[in-house]
Amino acid sequence: MGAGRYDVIVVGARVAGAATAMLLARQGLRVLAVDRVSFPRDTISSHQLQVPGVALLHQWGLLGKLAAAGTPPARRVRFDAGGGLVMNGRFPAYEGVDVLYSPRRTLLDSILVEAAREAGAEVRENFRVTQVTASGDRVTGIQGSARGRPEVTETASLVIGADGKRSLVADAVGARRYRERPVRSFASYSYWAGVPVSGGELYQRPGRAVAVFPTNDELTMIYVAAPMTDFASARADLEGHYLRTLDLCGDLGERVRSGSRAERLRTTPDQPNTFRCSYGPGWALAGDAGVVMDSVSAQGMTNALRDASYLSAAVAAGLGGSRPLAAALRDHQRRRDRAIRSMYDFTLGLAAFRPAGPGRRLFLAAVAADQQEIDRFLGAFAGIVPPEVYFTLCTVVRILGPRGIRKLTTATANLLPSGLRPPDPARQAAAGASRVRGWLRGEGRCGR
Repeated sequence: MGAGRYDVIVVGARVAGAATAMLLARQGLRVLAVDRVSFPRDTISSHQLQVPGVALLHQWGLLGKLAAAGTPPARRVRFDAGGGLVMNGRFPAYEGVDVLYSPRRTLLDSILVEAAREAGAEVRENFRVTQVTASGDRVTGIQGSARGRPEVTETASLVIGADGKRSLVADAVGARRYRERPVRSFASYSYWAGVPVSGGELYQRPGRAVAVFPTNDELTMIYVAAPMTDFASARADLEGHYLRTLDLCGDLGERVRSGSRAERLRTTPDQPNTFRCSYGPGWALAGDAGVVMDSVSAQGMTNALRDASYLSAAVAAGLGGSRPLAAALRDHQRRRDRAIRSMYDFTLGLAAFRPAGPGRRLFLAAVAADQQEIDRFLGAFAGIVPPEVYFTLCTVVRILGPRGIRKLTTATANLLPSGLRPPDPARQAAAGASRVRGWLRGEGRCGR
């Protein structure tokens, strides 16, 4: 591969990059991590660290720092699907953890950057990369400069792009895109004082999704998502659009107006959905640089931490000589895609904001009547139970039972125009089952 000053250079030192640098440095590798900003520094975020992500912080010995900084845990969640369908539950345990956190990025990123330094990685803040260097078809390092300093060239056996969805590294190497889907929604969120919550709150309304979670500094993070087709009209009055959406969610609008907005409203329509090839000669990608998806399922930070865990293991094996680096990185991409694909498809289904028909409401009502089922349902939304495992026809049959299935097949068959309805009960049941499968696909089902 050719020796460099470093074993690995990581471009981008937020969640994916700092975690990757930390884990590689803990393996004894010479690591340089660079970022164009200094920390703490805020950024647009999906905000929720799902239970599997919290479990990784716990495994790495960093969860205590998050809790010590006053980040409130959310063990219980209220899921309101509208029309009186409300579920109150808690997340199933995952590797000994059963709690979700919604930390400010000013805190989480700083914790990970400091952990990378403590592990032995060199971290350069305010360093802007201008070029990815190469020899032939192999990446060899980076060129760039710290603010006010001359440009330098640094070399490494591997350059990892952890520089987000608009990755300079990915563009420089021409990383191939696949499973790319159009932007489906836009998101707005802000932080509110005086809006106390006892846990998390999730609301689904026609064409809207809302999330409410406690965060640092005794603030509450309140998030709204809507279809991208509404953005042109909403942008004329984004705050009005945001508040009108909260008014659709029980007393949430009143509670918010009784408090005060602590910071500006952040809005982004920049929510691509795509996979990129994650490796090549002398380079690899991590976090959003490799896979990015709509924020409506709030999986970004958890995906980044999991990807850092998988990628660092592959790099340590490849650079440590226990197996060829290219083979290790190829297997990492396959493992990453398996871990993310079902949630990616589920997220696309959520971001489509399809109307809730009678079949879906019948299913949700059955879930709401069983406390254990509520917890499993919430576990699927949090990525604890893979969506492809939970949102299947077998789950519908198990939850509804024979009587519920008869109601469901009748309800779904009756959605057809009268001239197309099956003429006999057997065909009606068959058509109903087919509609159930279609309904599940509309919810983001990925099972085959």
